[in-house]
Amino acid sequence: MSKSAYIKLVSGSKYSSITLEELKKLLQYYQEMTELTGKQLNWDYKGAAFPYDIIEKEEEGTKYLLLQGKDPNLYRYLVMGVLESEDSPQIQIVVPTQATHGDLAKANELSRFIAKQVQGELHMFNDRVMYFYKRK
Repeated sequence: MSKSAYIKLVSGSKYSSITLEELKKLLQYYQEMTELTGKQLNWDYKGAAFPYDIIEKEEEGTKYLLLQGKDPNLYRYLVMGVLESEDSPQIQIVVPTQATHGDLAKANELSRFIAKQVQGELHMFNDRVMYFYKRK
């Protein structure tokens, strides 16, 4: 059974709404950061930290990002999308049934990174909530 995490954009968030293109830019920013860290360490940290290719897909009018693993034995794929609702826009991260333990670990890491960047409310895969915005 697949698992999902949600990042809700609340009134204290950096973004009031987000597009799929902005989500993709956040993932590219993550790759840039890990590449710079790798240069300092003289190691391919980017390849280890982000072992996916980003592919934009559309199915039945719904656009989403497919993160396809470069080594299918370790990482298969993740799915990310943006849900527009009246209450609060959300980013959904899905770990499919066929995913590996590595996919789940990377999904946790990426969801925390994205939630921190947008200063949102992260509803994790284990139903716990992390707050990355300033609460009063």
